[in-house]
Amino acid sequence: MSDDLDPGAVSALSEPELRTLSAFVDGELTVAEHEALGARLAVNRRAASVVASYRTQRAALRVLIADSAAETTWSYVVLLRPRAPWWHRIALTVSPLAAGAIIAGLASVLLSPVAPLSAQTAFAEQADDAYVVYAPERRHPVEVTAAHEGALIAWLSKRLDRSLAAPSLQEYGFALLGGRLLPGIAGPAAQFMYENGAGARIALYMSPTSQREIPIRILREGGRRTYSWASDHMSYALSGQVPEGQLHTIAVDVCSELGGHPEKWR
Repeated sequence: MSDDLDPGAVSALSEPELRTLSAFVDGELTVAEHEALGARLAVNRRAASVVASYRTQRAALRVLIADSAAETTWSYVVLLRPRAPWWHRIALTVSPLAAGAIIAGLASVLLSPVAPLSAQTAFAEQADDAYVVYAPERRHPVEVTAAHEGALIAWLSKRLDRSLAAPSLQEYGFALLGGRLLPGIAGPAAQFMYENGAGARIALYMSPTSQREIPIRILREGGRRTYSWASDHMSYALSGQVPEGQLHTIAVDVCSELGGHPEKWR
């Protein structure tokens, strides 16, 4: 799936639908709206494609803004209607000089491969969205339960065209509940869900990537944390609402178990 907006996907959606997808990416929907739309994205490839593109472009804009801010001063802020698209908000909250630099930079970003950090940020956000949608589910948190772990892993491995594994997290008190197939930024993605005795859940999200290795990084969203990394052309993200230090420890061990080299990132 391309990082640029897919004209076919965009043309198939109405302007109100595109604005809702933009609000979803911006985190401007209510919890109920966010969860409902997240569930629809799991089966609507066109909308998921647009969301992935919005996220990748927003991540690229963040990098461009950070670069521009080092050389220019923010001059004024314009108040917009709620849920204004993120690109409108950014364009109207910077000085004309910075806006010009950002627009020029965005053009180059959209016409060239997105930097690994931006792609990783978009990937971590998608993993977080998948966690938000499925972790609260009491009856159907997974598509295939751990009782059929062998069949689950074989099925997901075939769909992702990679040899997958669901790491054991028993030493941390988390048991595998099962997993599911989801749409990812660059194709199919897999999610494995785990739960401890207190009912807390963490999810491991994974999808193939063109990047051979990306160091572990953290995404913080409210009370949730997502650690993401890439190794051997696979992107991984571990999401949860457990203490940050504990989730980091688990992420490092999972990375190592799946063939990564987290010792190089410490």
